[in-house]
Amino acid sequence: MSLFSSFSAPTSGVLTVTVIEARDLHSEDTFGTNDPFIELWLDEEYKQRTSEVQSSNEPTWNETFTFNIEEGSSLHKIYFKVLDKDLVGDDTVGKAKLDVSEAISSGTPIDTWVSLPAHLGLSSHGEVHFFVQFEAL
Repeated sequence: MSLFSSFSAPTSGVLTVTVIEARDLHSEDTFGTNDPFIELWLDEEYKQRTSEVQSSNEPTWNETFTFNIEEGSSLHKIYFKVLDKDLVGDDTVGKAKLDVSEAISSGTPIDTWVSLPAHLGLSSHGEVHFFVQFEAL
């Protein structure tokens, strides 16, 4: 497949995304550690989120989310944002995306760490561990 071709789901099914853990999260608080949670979505109109983990820059969630994929769908990237829960406004630790087209097209599970790029690409703001599976209906 060329870089410029568009991917569409060969069949309908359910994409299961497990947010396992994160490591080396950049601390957004002046004092202490983050209270992180993750928002994730294929389509921005339907966001899902993990629970908050109190006082940790190395959180473990092991939370699973499902997304319905329609036949011919071009939604093949999981977008996610790691946030630090605060009393007034949540701070963004980092955001990235995960291409899941291989899982959808071949049914091959993806077990990977995704880096959170820092502003201006100077360093990483941490990594998030995902496990992704697609089950055709």
